[in-house]
Amino acid sequence: QVRLVESGGGSVQAGGSLRLSCKLYGYPYTSYCMAWFRQGPGKEREGVAAVDSDGIMSYADSVKGRFSITYANAKNKVYLQMNNLKVTDNAMYYCAEKKNEGGWCRYYPFRSSAYEYWGQGTLVAVSS
Repeated sequence: QVRLVESGGGSVQAGGSLRLSCKLYGYPYTSYCMAWFRQGPGKEREGVAAVDSDGIMSYADSVKGRFSITYANAKNKVYLQMNNLKVTDNAMYYCAEKKNEGGWCRYYPFRSSAYEYWGQGTLVAVSS
């Protein structure tokens, strides 16, 4: 059974950094597309960053230059390094996964409805 378990959220002042982790359990394929989404208070869920098994990374414009996504194959973990955090980054962060068929991930990395597996979320709170 495939499971995603996030960790690393917390409270930080604006300008600070956090690293989120998401461990993937029970995934039987070598092809993957893993992404981080977030949903702030009163906001719709939005894609933040994605990485696929070809090493292609995608970022939302709002986080480019501040966030970095990496995948550690040996650990089956995806990380989201978040630097220079802003109050607008306040949200519950979720990792999600789907099989990267036909290079799907590089074209539609933030199409949330297509992702098959989701974690339970980890909260990031940024104060001014």
